[in-house]
Amino acid sequence: MCWDNQSCSNKVSNASVNFSVFTESQCSRIYNAVLEVLERTGTRVFNEEALNLLRDAGCRVNKDRVWIPSKIVDKAVKSAPSRVVLADRNGKRRLFLEGRNSYFGPGPTNPNFIDLDTGERRKVTKQDVVNVSRVVDALPGLDFCMSLACISDVTPVLADVHEVQAMLENTTKPFITWAYNVTNNATIVELCETVAGSAETLKSNPFLVLYTEPATPLKHPKESLDKLLFMAKKELPVIYTPGVQGNATAPASLAGVIVMAASDCLTGLVIHQLKNEGAPFIAGGVTTNMDMSTMIHCYASSPDFCLMHAGYSELVQYLNLPMFSTAGAGDSKVLDMQAAIEYSLSIYSAALSGANLIHDVGFLESGMSGSLQGLVMGDEIISYVRKIIAGIEVNDDTLALDVIDSVGPGGHFLQEEHTYRNFKSTFWMPRLINRELFTAWESGGSLTYDQRLTNRVKELLSEHQLEPLSDSIKVKLQAIVDKAEQG
Repeated sequence: MCWDNQSCSNKVSNASVNFSVFTESQCSRIYNAVLEVLERTGTRVFNEEALNLLRDAGCRVNKDRVWIPSKIVDKAVKSAPSRVVLADRNGKRRLFLEGRNSYFGPGPTNPNFIDLDTGERRKVTKQDVVNVSRVVDALPGLDFCMSLACISDVTPVLADVHEVQAMLENTTKPFITWAYNVTNNATIVELCETVAGSAETLKSNPFLVLYTEPATPLKHPKESLDKLLFMAKKELPVIYTPGVQGNATAPASLAGVIVMAASDCLTGLVIHQLKNEGAPFIAGGVTTNMDMSTMIHCYASSPDFCLMHAGYSELVQYLNLPMFSTAGAGDSKVLDMQAAIEYSLSIYSAALSGANLIHDVGFLESGMSGSLQGLVMGDEIISYVRKIIAGIEVNDDTLALDVIDSVGPGGHFLQEEHTYRNFKSTFWMPRLINRELFTAWESGGSLTYDQRLTNRVKELLSEHQLEPLSDSIKVKLQAIVDKAEQG
Protein backbone atom coordinates (compact mmCIF):
# COMPACT_ATOMS: atom_id res chain seq x y z
CA MET A 1 0.00 0.00 0.00
CA CYS A 2 1.21 3.52 -0.82
CA TRP A 3 1.04 5.97 2.07
CA ASP A 4 2.72 8.95 0.41
CA ASN A 5 0.17 11.04 -1.50
CA GLN A 6 2.74 12.39 -3.94
CA SER A 7 3.97 8.96 -5.04
CA CYS A 8 0.35 7.77 -5.35
CA SER A 9 -0.90 10.79 -7.31
CA ASN A 10 -0.64 9.17 -10.75
CA LYS A 11 -2.20 5.90 -9.73
CA VAL A 12 -5.79 5.14 -10.67
CA SER A 13 -7.88 2.65 -8.73
CA ASN A 14 -11.28 1.72 -10.14
CA ALA A 15 -12.11 -1.85 -9.21
CA SER A 16 -15.48 -2.86 -10.59
CA VAL A 17 -18.07 -4.30 -8.25
CA ASN A 18 -18.70 -8.05 -8.47
CA PHE A 19 -19.32 -11.05 -6.30
CA SER A 20 -18.46 -14.73 -6.22
CA VAL A 21 -20.67 -17.71 -5.56
CA PHE A 22 -17.90 -20.32 -5.86
CA THR A 23 -14.22 -20.52 -5.13
CA GLU A 24 -11.92 -21.77 -7.87
CA SER A 25 -11.65 -25.12 -6.10
CA GLN A 26 -15.45 -25.41 -6.02
CA CYS A 27 -15.60 -24.68 -9.77
CA SER A 28 -13.01 -27.41 -10.29
CA ARG A 29 -15.07 -29.83 -8.20
CA ILE A 30 -18.26 -29.04 -10.13
CA TYR A 31 -16.48 -29.47 -13.46
CA ASN A 32 -15.10 -32.83 -12.30
CA ALA A 33 -18.65 -33.81 -11.32
CA VAL A 34 -19.78 -32.97 -14.88
CA LEU A 35 -16.96 -35.10 -16.28
CA GLU A 36 -18.06 -37.96 -14.02
CA VAL A 37 -21.67 -37.69 -15.25
CA LEU A 38 -20.65 -37.81 -18.90
CA GLU A 39 -18.10 -40.59 -18.40
CA ARG A 40 -20.07 -42.79 -15.95
CA THR A 41 -23.76 -42.09 -16.58
CA GLY A 42 -23.50 -41.00 -20.19
CA THR A 43 -26.13 -39.35 -22.34
CA ARG A 44 -28.55 -40.16 -25.15
CA VAL A 45 -27.94 -38.77 -28.62
CA PHE A 46 -30.62 -39.07 -31.32
CA ASN A 47 -28.60 -37.84 -34.28
CA GLU A 48 -26.68 -40.21 -36.53
CA GLU A 49 -24.03 -37.71 -37.61
CA ALA A 50 -23.37 -36.74 -33.99
CA LEU A 51 -23.17 -40.40 -32.97
CA ASN A 52 -20.62 -41.07 -35.70
CA LEU A 53 -18.52 -38.08 -34.61
CA LEU A 54 -18.58 -39.26 -31.00
CA ARG A 55 -17.78 -42.86 -31.91
CA ASP A 56 -14.89 -41.85 -34.15
CA ALA A 57 -13.50 -39.64 -31.38
CA GLY A 58 -13.28 -42.60 -29.00
CA CYS A 59 -16.54 -42.42 -27.08
CA ARG A 60 -18.28 -45.63 -26.09
CA VAL A 61 -21.57 -45.83 -28.04
CA ASN A 62 -24.39 -48.33 -27.58
CA LYS A 63 -27.28 -47.50 -29.92
CA ASP A 64 -28.22 -43.95 -28.84
CA ARG A 65 -26.42 -44.10 -25.46
CA VAL A 66 -23.01 -42.43 -25.35
CA TRP A 67 -20.34 -42.28 -22.65
CA ILE A 68 -17.87 -39.44 -23.17
CA PRO A 69 -14.35 -39.79 -21.74
CA SER A 70 -13.08 -36.82 -19.75
CA LYS A 71 -10.17 -36.21 -22.10
CA ILE A 72 -12.61 -35.60 -24.98
CA VAL A 73 -14.56 -33.06 -22.96
CA ASP A 74 -11.32 -31.36 -21.89
CA LYS A 75 -10.16 -31.18 -25.50
CA ALA A 76 -13.44 -29.60 -26.63
CA VAL A 77 -13.30 -27.01 -23.83
CA LYS A 78 -9.76 -26.07 -24.85
CA SER A 79 -10.46 -25.95 -28.61
CA ALA A 80 -13.53 -23.68 -28.39
CA PRO A 81 -12.78 -19.95 -28.65
CA SER A 82 -12.57 -18.10 -25.35
CA ARG A 83 -14.15 -15.05 -26.98
CA VAL A 84 -16.84 -14.42 -29.56
CA VAL A 85 -17.31 -10.99 -31.15
CA LEU A 86 -20.69 -9.90 -32.52
CA ALA A 87 -21.11 -7.09 -35.01
CA ASP A 88 -24.09 -4.92 -35.82
CA ARG A 89 -26.00 -5.18 -39.09
CA ASN A 90 -23.45 -2.87 -40.74
CA GLY A 91 -20.51 -5.06 -39.80
CA LYS A 92 -19.19 -2.86 -36.97
CA ARG A 93 -17.92 -5.04 -34.12
CA ARG A 94 -20.01 -4.20 -31.05
CA LEU A 95 -20.24 -7.00 -28.46
CA PHE A 96 -17.06 -8.60 -27.16
CA LEU A 97 -18.08 -11.79 -25.38
CA GLU A 98 -14.99 -12.28 -23.27
CA GLY A 99 -14.04 -11.97 -19.64
CA ARG A 100 -16.77 -10.31 -17.58
CA ASN A 101 -18.20 -8.09 -20.33
CA SER A 102 -21.99 -8.14 -19.93
CA TYR A 103 -24.58 -7.29 -22.58
CA PHE A 104 -28.37 -7.32 -22.19
CA GLY A 105 -31.29 -8.01 -24.50
CA PRO A 106 -34.84 -9.41 -24.67
CA GLY A 107 -35.84 -13.05 -24.74
CA PRO A 108 -37.67 -15.19 -27.32
CA THR A 109 -40.63 -17.55 -27.76
CA ASN A 110 -43.47 -15.88 -25.81
CA PRO A 111 -46.84 -16.94 -27.25
CA ASN A 112 -48.57 -13.94 -25.64
CA PHE A 113 -48.03 -10.19 -25.56
CA ILE A 114 -49.26 -7.39 -23.30
CA ASP A 115 -51.05 -4.99 -25.62
CA LEU A 116 -49.57 -1.49 -25.42
CA ASP A 117 -52.93 0.29 -25.72
CA THR A 118 -55.33 -1.96 -23.83
CA GLY A 119 -53.02 -3.71 -21.37
CA GLU A 120 -54.73 -6.96 -22.30
CA ARG A 121 -52.89 -10.25 -22.78
CA ARG A 122 -53.26 -11.47 -26.37
CA LYS A 123 -51.53 -13.61 -28.98
CA VAL A 124 -48.32 -12.30 -30.55
CA THR A 125 -48.38 -10.81 -34.04
CA LYS A 126 -45.55 -10.07 -36.45
CA GLN A 127 -46.08 -6.36 -35.81
CA ASP A 128 -45.13 -6.99 -32.18
CA VAL A 129 -41.71 -8.21 -33.33
CA VAL A 130 -41.38 -5.10 -35.49
CA ASN A 131 -42.18 -2.97 -32.42
CA VAL A 132 -39.82 -4.93 -30.16
CA SER A 133 -37.00 -4.47 -32.67
CA ARG A 134 -37.65 -0.73 -33.00
CA VAL A 135 -37.74 -0.24 -29.22
CA VAL A 136 -34.57 -2.30 -28.73
CA ASP A 137 -32.89 -0.25 -31.45
CA ALA A 138 -33.73 2.93 -29.53
CA LEU A 139 -32.80 1.84 -25.99
CA PRO A 140 -29.15 2.37 -25.03
CA GLY A 141 -29.15 -0.28 -22.30
CA LEU A 142 -30.20 -3.11 -24.62
CA ASP A 143 -27.27 -4.36 -26.64
CA PHE A 144 -28.86 -7.10 -28.75
CA CYS A 145 -32.30 -8.05 -29.97
CA MET A 146 -34.52 -11.09 -29.52
CA SER A 147 -38.10 -11.23 -30.67
CA LEU A 148 -40.05 -11.65 -27.37
CA ALA A 149 -42.33 -13.65 -29.60
CA CYS A 150 -43.80 -16.77 -31.07
CA ILE A 151 -45.77 -15.17 -33.90
CA SER A 152 -49.38 -16.31 -34.34
CA ASP A 153 -50.46 -14.50 -37.54
CA VAL A 154 -48.05 -16.03 -40.07
CA THR A 155 -47.55 -19.55 -41.41
CA PRO A 156 -46.89 -21.41 -38.13
CA VAL A 157 -43.97 -23.52 -39.35
CA LEU A 158 -42.22 -20.38 -40.64
CA ALA A 159 -42.83 -18.07 -37.67
CA ASP A 160 -39.11 -18.17 -36.84
CA VAL A 161 -38.20 -17.00 -40.35
CA HIS A 162 -40.70 -14.14 -40.13
CA GLU A 163 -39.23 -13.10 -36.76
CA VAL A 164 -35.77 -12.79 -38.28
CA GLN A 165 -37.08 -10.81 -41.24
CA ALA A 166 -38.77 -8.37 -38.84
CA MET A 167 -35.64 -7.98 -36.71
CA LEU A 168 -33.33 -7.51 -39.70
CA GLU A 169 -35.53 -4.74 -41.08
CA ASN A 170 -36.06 -2.87 -37.81
CA THR A 171 -32.81 -2.82 -35.85
CA THR A 172 -29.11 -2.60 -36.62
CA LYS A 173 -28.21 -4.35 -33.35
CA PRO A 174 -27.01 -7.98 -33.36
CA PHE A 175 -29.71 -10.51 -32.62
CA ILE A 176 -30.24 -14.02 -31.26
CA THR A 177 -32.89 -16.28 -32.70
CA TRP A 178 -34.23 -19.81 -32.65
CA ALA A 179 -35.02 -22.01 -35.64
CA TYR A 180 -37.71 -24.66 -35.76
CA ASN A 181 -35.59 -27.01 -37.87
CA VAL A 182 -32.41 -27.09 -39.90
CA THR A 183 -34.25 -26.09 -43.09
CA ASN A 184 -35.49 -22.89 -41.44
CA ASN A 185 -32.04 -22.46 -39.92
CA ALA A 186 -30.57 -22.43 -43.44
CA THR A 187 -33.20 -19.91 -44.58
CA ILE A 188 -32.42 -17.64 -41.61
CA VAL A 189 -28.70 -17.74 -42.38
CA GLU A 190 -29.47 -17.00 -46.04
CA LEU A 191 -31.41 -13.90 -44.96
CA CYS A 192 -28.44 -12.73 -42.90
CA GLU A 193 -25.90 -13.49 -45.62
CA THR A 194 -28.01 -11.42 -48.00
CA VAL A 195 -27.87 -8.43 -45.64
CA ALA A 196 -24.15 -8.93 -44.95
CA GLY A 197 -23.36 -9.23 -48.64
CA SER A 198 -21.77 -12.68 -48.54
CA ALA A 199 -21.35 -15.78 -46.38
CA GLU A 200 -17.72 -14.87 -45.73
CA THR A 201 -18.60 -11.36 -44.58
CA LEU A 202 -21.21 -12.70 -42.17
CA LYS A 203 -18.75 -15.26 -40.81
CA SER A 204 -16.09 -12.58 -40.27
CA ASN A 205 -18.44 -10.17 -38.49
CA PRO A 206 -21.54 -12.11 -37.43
CA PHE A 207 -24.64 -10.24 -36.27
CA LEU A 208 -26.61 -13.48 -35.90
CA VAL A 209 -26.47 -16.01 -33.06
CA LEU A 210 -28.64 -19.13 -33.12
CA TYR A 211 -29.69 -20.85 -29.95
CA THR A 212 -30.71 -24.48 -29.79
CA GLU A 213 -31.56 -26.73 -26.85
CA PRO A 214 -31.19 -30.29 -25.62
CA ALA A 215 -34.10 -32.12 -23.98
CA THR A 216 -32.65 -32.19 -20.49
CA PRO A 217 -31.81 -34.36 -18.65
CA LEU A 218 -29.15 -35.99 -20.80
CA LYS A 219 -31.08 -36.22 -24.08
CA HIS A 220 -30.11 -34.55 -27.34
CA PRO A 221 -32.78 -34.58 -30.07
CA LYS A 222 -31.96 -34.95 -33.75
CA GLU A 223 -33.40 -31.52 -34.62
CA SER A 224 -31.40 -29.71 -31.92
CA LEU A 225 -28.15 -31.27 -33.06
CA ASP A 226 -28.93 -30.74 -36.75
CA LYS A 227 -28.95 -27.01 -36.06
CA LEU A 228 -25.86 -27.17 -33.84
CA LEU A 229 -23.93 -29.03 -36.55
CA PHE A 230 -25.15 -26.68 -39.28
CA MET A 231 -23.91 -23.62 -37.39
CA ALA A 232 -20.60 -25.35 -36.64
CA LYS A 233 -20.09 -26.03 -40.34
CA LYS A 234 -20.95 -22.42 -41.16
CA GLU A 235 -18.61 -21.18 -38.39
CA LEU A 236 -21.36 -18.94 -37.05
CA PRO A 237 -22.01 -18.48 -33.31
CA VAL A 238 -24.38 -20.90 -31.64
CA ILE A 239 -25.70 -21.20 -28.08
CA TYR A 240 -26.55 -24.61 -26.63
CA THR A 241 -28.80 -23.87 -23.70
CA PRO A 242 -30.53 -26.52 -21.59
CA GLY A 243 -33.59 -25.45 -19.62
CA VAL A 244 -33.07 -27.21 -16.30
CA GLN A 245 -35.52 -27.36 -13.39
CA GLY A 246 -34.46 -28.47 -9.95
CA ASN A 247 -36.94 -30.97 -8.44
CA ALA A 248 -38.03 -32.05 -11.93
CA THR A 249 -35.34 -32.42 -14.59
CA ALA A 250 -32.45 -31.93 -12.17
CA PRO A 251 -31.71 -32.80 -8.53
CA ALA A 252 -33.22 -30.85 -5.65
CA SER A 253 -29.99 -28.99 -4.99
CA LEU A 254 -28.52 -25.82 -6.48
CA ALA A 255 -25.17 -27.44 -7.26
CA GLY A 256 -26.97 -30.43 -8.77
CA VAL A 257 -28.93 -28.16 -11.11
CA ILE A 258 -25.69 -26.58 -12.31
CA VAL A 259 -24.08 -30.00 -12.83
CA MET A 260 -27.08 -31.09 -14.87
CA ALA A 261 -27.10 -27.95 -17.01
CA ALA A 262 -23.36 -28.08 -17.64
CA SER A 263 -23.48 -31.79 -18.50
CA ASP A 264 -26.01 -31.18 -21.24
CA CYS A 265 -24.33 -28.01 -22.47
CA LEU A 266 -20.85 -29.56 -22.66
CA THR A 267 -22.20 -32.56 -24.54
CA GLY A 268 -23.31 -30.08 -27.18
CA LEU A 269 -19.87 -28.44 -27.05
CA VAL A 270 -18.12 -31.77 -27.65
CA ILE A 271 -20.29 -32.56 -30.69
CA HIS A 272 -19.91 -29.01 -32.00
CA GLN A 273 -16.11 -29.03 -31.73
CA LEU A 274 -15.84 -32.52 -33.23
CA LYS A 275 -17.72 -31.17 -36.24
CA ASN A 276 -15.53 -28.08 -36.63
CA GLU A 277 -12.76 -27.48 -34.12
CA GLY A 278 -12.50 -23.82 -33.17
CA ALA A 279 -15.98 -22.84 -34.38
CA PRO A 280 -17.64 -20.21 -32.12
CA PHE A 281 -19.71 -21.67 -29.27
CA ILE A 282 -21.49 -19.91 -26.41
CA ALA A 283 -22.35 -21.91 -23.30
CA GLY A 284 -25.80 -21.41 -21.85
CA GLY A 285 -28.59 -22.66 -19.71
CA VAL A 286 -31.72 -21.44 -17.96
CA THR A 287 -31.31 -22.83 -14.45
CA THR A 288 -34.51 -22.76 -12.41
CA ASN A 289 -36.49 -24.91 -10.04
CA MET A 290 -40.04 -26.22 -10.18
CA ASP A 291 -42.30 -24.72 -7.53
CA MET A 292 -43.72 -27.90 -6.01
CA SER A 293 -46.91 -26.14 -4.91
CA THR A 294 -47.82 -24.79 -8.38
CA MET A 295 -45.71 -27.06 -10.66
CA ILE A 296 -44.46 -23.88 -12.40
CA HIS A 297 -40.77 -23.25 -13.02
CA CYS A 298 -39.59 -20.20 -11.09
CA TYR A 299 -38.47 -17.35 -13.33
CA ALA A 300 -36.52 -14.84 -11.20
CA SER A 301 -39.08 -14.81 -8.38
CA SER A 302 -36.53 -16.70 -6.34
CA PRO A 303 -33.08 -16.04 -4.89
CA ASP A 304 -32.23 -19.56 -6.03
CA PHE A 305 -32.68 -18.46 -9.66
CA CYS A 306 -30.16 -15.66 -9.17
CA LEU A 307 -27.68 -17.87 -7.32
CA MET A 308 -27.81 -20.70 -9.85
CA HIS A 309 -27.33 -18.40 -12.83
CA ALA A 310 -24.44 -16.60 -11.15
CA GLY A 311 -22.84 -19.87 -10.09
CA TYR A 312 -23.25 -21.39 -13.54
CA SER A 313 -21.70 -18.25 -15.06
CA GLU A 314 -18.69 -18.67 -12.77
CA LEU A 315 -18.27 -22.28 -13.85
CA VAL A 316 -18.34 -21.27 -17.51
CA GLN A 317 -15.83 -18.47 -16.82
CA TYR A 318 -13.63 -21.06 -15.10
CA LEU A 319 -13.75 -23.04 -18.37
CA ASN A 320 -12.87 -19.84 -20.29
CA LEU A 321 -15.97 -19.91 -22.49
CA PRO A 322 -18.50 -17.14 -23.31
CA MET A 323 -21.70 -17.37 -21.25
CA PHE A 324 -25.39 -16.91 -22.13
CA SER A 325 -27.44 -16.11 -19.01
CA THR A 326 -30.87 -14.82 -17.99
CA ALA A 327 -32.28 -11.71 -16.26
CA GLY A 328 -34.95 -9.06 -16.55
CA ALA A 329 -37.69 -11.66 -16.37
CA GLY A 330 -40.25 -12.74 -13.84
CA ASP A 331 -43.25 -14.80 -12.86
CA SER A 332 -45.55 -11.79 -12.41
CA LYS A 333 -48.45 -11.75 -14.87
CA VAL A 334 -48.36 -7.95 -15.29
CA LEU A 335 -45.71 -5.26 -15.02
CA ASP A 336 -46.30 -4.51 -11.35
CA MET A 337 -44.27 -4.22 -8.16
CA GLN A 338 -43.53 -7.95 -8.21
CA ALA A 339 -42.14 -7.63 -11.73
CA ALA A 340 -40.00 -4.67 -10.66
CA ILE A 341 -38.49 -6.74 -7.84
CA GLU A 342 -37.86 -9.69 -10.16
CA TYR A 343 -36.33 -7.58 -12.92
CA SER A 344 -34.13 -5.57 -10.57
CA LEU A 345 -32.63 -8.38 -8.54
CA SER A 346 -32.09 -10.69 -11.51
CA ILE A 347 -30.42 -7.93 -13.59
CA TYR A 348 -28.24 -6.93 -10.64
CA SER A 349 -27.07 -10.47 -9.87
CA ALA A 350 -26.51 -11.29 -13.55
CA ALA A 351 -24.39 -8.19 -14.05
CA LEU A 352 -22.44 -8.93 -10.85
CA SER A 353 -21.77 -12.46 -12.14
CA GLY A 354 -20.13 -11.15 -15.31
CA ALA A 355 -22.20 -13.28 -17.69
CA ASN A 356 -21.69 -12.15 -21.29
CA LEU A 357 -25.05 -12.34 -23.09
CA ILE A 358 -27.94 -11.82 -20.68
CA HIS A 359 -31.34 -12.38 -22.25
CA ASP A 360 -35.05 -12.40 -21.35
CA VAL A 361 -35.49 -8.69 -20.53
CA GLY A 362 -39.19 -7.99 -21.07
CA PHE A 363 -40.46 -11.43 -19.98
CA LEU A 364 -43.54 -11.84 -17.82
CA GLU A 365 -45.57 -14.85 -16.70
CA SER A 366 -42.63 -17.29 -16.52
CA GLY A 367 -41.72 -16.71 -20.14
CA MET A 368 -45.26 -16.85 -21.52
CA SER A 369 -45.82 -13.12 -22.18
CA GLY A 370 -43.74 -10.25 -23.50
CA SER A 371 -44.00 -6.54 -22.72
CA LEU A 372 -42.67 -3.45 -24.49
CA GLN A 373 -43.00 -1.53 -21.23
CA GLY A 374 -40.91 -4.29 -19.64
CA LEU A 375 -38.14 -3.54 -22.13
CA VAL A 376 -38.13 0.14 -21.16
CA MET A 377 -38.21 -0.64 -17.44
CA GLY A 378 -35.42 -3.17 -17.92
CA ASP A 379 -33.36 -0.59 -19.79
CA GLU A 380 -33.56 1.83 -16.85
CA ILE A 381 -32.68 -0.89 -14.34
CA ILE A 382 -29.71 -1.94 -16.50
CA SER A 383 -28.49 1.67 -16.54
CA TYR A 384 -28.83 1.84 -12.74
CA VAL A 385 -27.01 -1.46 -12.24
CA ARG A 386 -24.21 -0.65 -14.67
CA LYS A 387 -23.47 2.48 -12.67
CA ILE A 388 -23.05 0.37 -9.53
CA ILE A 389 -20.96 -2.27 -11.30
CA ALA A 390 -18.60 0.41 -12.63
CA GLY A 391 -17.39 1.10 -9.09
CA ILE A 392 -15.72 4.32 -7.93
CA GLU A 393 -12.76 5.87 -9.68
CA VAL A 394 -9.98 7.14 -7.44
CA ASN A 395 -7.51 9.69 -8.85
CA ASP A 396 -6.43 13.28 -8.26
CA ASP A 397 -9.48 14.75 -9.95
CA THR A 398 -12.03 12.56 -8.13
CA LEU A 399 -10.40 13.07 -4.73
CA ALA A 400 -10.74 16.81 -5.44
CA LEU A 401 -8.44 17.93 -2.64
CA ASP A 402 -7.67 21.31 -4.23
CA VAL A 403 -11.38 22.02 -4.72
CA ILE A 404 -12.17 21.08 -1.13
CA ASP A 405 -9.36 23.31 0.09
CA SER A 406 -10.54 26.21 -2.08
CA VAL A 407 -14.16 26.02 -0.87
CA GLY A 408 -13.20 25.49 2.75
CA PRO A 409 -15.43 25.07 5.80
CA GLY A 410 -19.04 26.17 5.40
CA GLY A 411 -18.82 26.80 1.65
CA HIS A 412 -20.59 25.13 -1.25
CA PHE A 413 -19.54 23.56 -4.54
CA LEU A 414 -22.35 24.73 -6.81
CA GLN A 415 -20.28 27.37 -8.58
CA GLU A 416 -17.06 25.38 -8.83
CA GLU A 417 -15.70 24.62 -12.29
CA HIS A 418 -15.00 21.08 -11.03
CA THR A 419 -18.73 20.63 -10.40
CA TYR A 420 -19.67 22.00 -13.82
CA ARG A 421 -17.15 19.73 -15.48
CA ASN A 422 -18.08 16.54 -13.64
CA PHE A 423 -21.67 16.49 -12.42
CA LYS A 424 -23.19 15.04 -15.57
CA SER A 425 -20.64 12.29 -16.01
CA THR A 426 -20.26 11.43 -12.31
CA PHE A 427 -23.78 11.06 -10.99
CA TRP A 428 -26.37 8.75 -12.50
CA MET A 429 -29.49 10.40 -13.87
CA PRO A 430 -32.76 8.49 -14.24
CA ARG A 431 -34.70 8.34 -17.46
CA LEU A 432 -38.19 7.74 -16.07
CA ILE A 433 -37.76 7.48 -12.30
CA ASN A 434 -39.26 10.66 -10.85
CA ARG A 435 -37.32 12.80 -8.35
CA GLU A 436 -39.52 15.90 -8.37
CA LEU A 437 -41.23 17.38 -5.36
CA PHE A 438 -44.82 16.24 -4.92
CA THR A 439 -46.26 19.53 -6.17
CA ALA A 440 -44.20 19.43 -9.36
CA TRP A 441 -45.14 15.78 -9.94
CA GLU A 442 -48.79 16.59 -9.33
CA SER A 443 -48.79 19.56 -11.69
CA GLY A 444 -47.17 17.38 -14.36
CA GLY A 445 -50.15 15.02 -14.35
CA SER A 446 -49.41 12.75 -11.35
CA LEU A 447 -48.20 10.05 -13.72
CA THR A 448 -47.28 6.74 -12.13
CA TYR A 449 -44.18 4.87 -13.25
CA ASP A 450 -46.16 2.40 -15.34
CA GLN A 451 -47.92 5.30 -17.09
CA ARG A 452 -44.57 6.88 -17.85
CA LEU A 453 -43.35 3.55 -19.25
CA THR A 454 -46.30 3.34 -21.64
CA ASN A 455 -45.82 6.93 -22.76
CA ARG A 456 -42.12 6.34 -23.34
CA VAL A 457 -42.76 3.26 -25.50
CA LYS A 458 -45.18 5.27 -27.64
CA GLU A 459 -42.63 8.07 -27.97
CA LEU A 460 -39.93 5.64 -29.08
CA LEU A 461 -42.19 3.99 -31.64
CA SER A 462 -43.23 7.30 -33.14
CA GLU A 463 -39.99 9.29 -32.88
CA HIS A 464 -37.01 6.94 -33.08
CA GLN A 465 -35.32 7.17 -36.46
CA LEU A 466 -34.33 3.74 -37.73
CA GLU A 467 -31.41 3.21 -40.08
CA PRO A 468 -33.34 1.50 -42.88
CA LEU A 469 -32.25 -1.37 -45.06
CA SER A 470 -32.16 -0.49 -48.72
CA ASP A 471 -35.26 -1.27 -50.73
CA SER A 472 -33.27 -3.65 -52.91
CA ILE A 473 -32.18 -5.71 -49.85
CA LYS A 474 -35.75 -5.76 -48.52
CA VAL A 475 -36.94 -7.12 -51.86
CA LYS A 476 -34.35 -9.89 -51.69
CA LEU A 477 -35.34 -10.75 -48.12
CA GLN A 478 -39.01 -10.94 -49.08
CA ALA A 479 -38.12 -13.21 -52.01
CA ILE A 480 -36.35 -15.59 -49.64
CA VAL A 481 -39.33 -15.61 -47.27
CA ASP A 482 -41.73 -16.14 -50.20
CA LYS A 483 -39.64 -19.06 -51.42
CA ALA A 484 -39.81 -20.64 -47.95
CA GLU A 485 -43.58 -20.13 -47.92
CA GLN A 486 -43.86 -22.01 -51.20
CA GLY A 487 -41.99 -24.96 -49.72
